[in-house]
Amino acid sequence: MESALRDVDLDDAQAIARIYAHYVLTSCATFEEMPPDSGEIRIRITETTRAGYPWIVAESPSGNIAGYAYATAFKTRSAYRFTVENSVYVAQEHLRRGIGTALMRRLIVECERRGFRQMIAVIGDSANVASRHLHSRLGFSDTGILSGVGYKFGRWADAVLMQLPLTPQTKG
Repeated sequence: MESALRDVDLDDAQAIARIYAHYVLTSCATFEEMPPDSGEIRIRITETTRAGYPWIVAESPSGNIAGYAYATAFKTRSAYRFTVENSVYVAQEHLRRGIGTALMRRLIVECERRGFRQMIAVIGDSANVASRHLHSRLGFSDTGILSGVGYKFGRWADAVLMQLPLTPQTKG
């Protein structure tokens, strides 16, 4: 992998919005239908990191953001407080270079360091083989499919659930 990993900065919002917009507009990897602008991404970064969740970016040698990964609450009810949901996106021009794997490995370590016990991947579209394969290689197991729960691009899409037990470094 040629990119360096680091914590997100609010100045990364525009690059993150560009990367994410591609997936919003061309795939069911996310069920979001309108790409958020950089202002909205700044709000999401702030809310995520203030809540104590990690957000990591991969920066290419030229200084461009090649991808990002973050964790958020899986559910808002208090009993779920040790479970996170992950997201990972890589810029199209940087695919198949190990960036997604590196981002996810770092995200897993950061979540364990913060004391989280489970990581859930909610993968948009059962046809999203690349994401399913990435998560599987990292030790996630298939836990279910929510059939036809998203409607995008004139078709019904599944949500695939995958789960990874974490080894928390602190006790909850």
